[in-house]
Amino acid sequence: MLNTTAWNRLRYTLYAPAYDLVADRVFRRARRQALEAVDWSLGQRVLILGAGTGLDLPYLPRDIELHGTDLSPAMVERFRVRADELGFDFTAREMDAEHLDYPDGYFDVVIMHLILAVMPDPARGLAEAHRVLSSDGQLCVMDKFQPDSHRAGRGRRVLNAVTSAIATDITRQARPLLEDAGFFIMRDEPVMMGSLFRALLACKQRPGV
Repeated sequence: MLNTTAWNRLRYTLYAPAYDLVADRVFRRARRQALEAVDWSLGQRVLILGAGTGLDLPYLPRDIELHGTDLSPAMVERFRVRADELGFDFTAREMDAEHLDYPDGYFDVVIMHLILAVMPDPARGLAEAHRVLSSDGQLCVMDKFQPDSHRAGRGRRVLNAVTSAIATDITRQARPLLEDAGFFIMRDEPVMMGSLFRALLACKQRPGV
């Protein structure tokens, strides 16, 4: 299966000029709905992994310390332009979400929108998100997922060999991935195309503890 860090960097660099035409209007409502679930407060440190061209930015509060990372230099440059136009206090860096250059517990909120289904090793990416998130931090996920109740059938797995190379993995399950990484899921709701796309809000500590 062609799903490597190098391939993802190359293809998203190629996709960058037309990315907004495809991904903006289509996912606008889902992004907003996912981010509305976050408990926002003044001055939070916020990390967007796989930040792309910054399509999440219009739905974020401005009074935060924003960090955006992406594998593709072309995506990072477009993120910088959008974040600057919207008036954020921000840093944008080219970085592999599976190997983050941030200290433990640094962020109050980590956002992972449309990245878990394209990462070569989503378990590694979630482990890094867990590491850099503060003890009372929040993880905001929005992506396409196979139902948690059963694994993908043979036909879906065969199709996935193609879709994962050109676009996205269609066999990953949200709850097993997040829970195995040590997250407690506080909210899980469908946001698009029935229940194919879901928004999840999770934390590092069991709610109420």
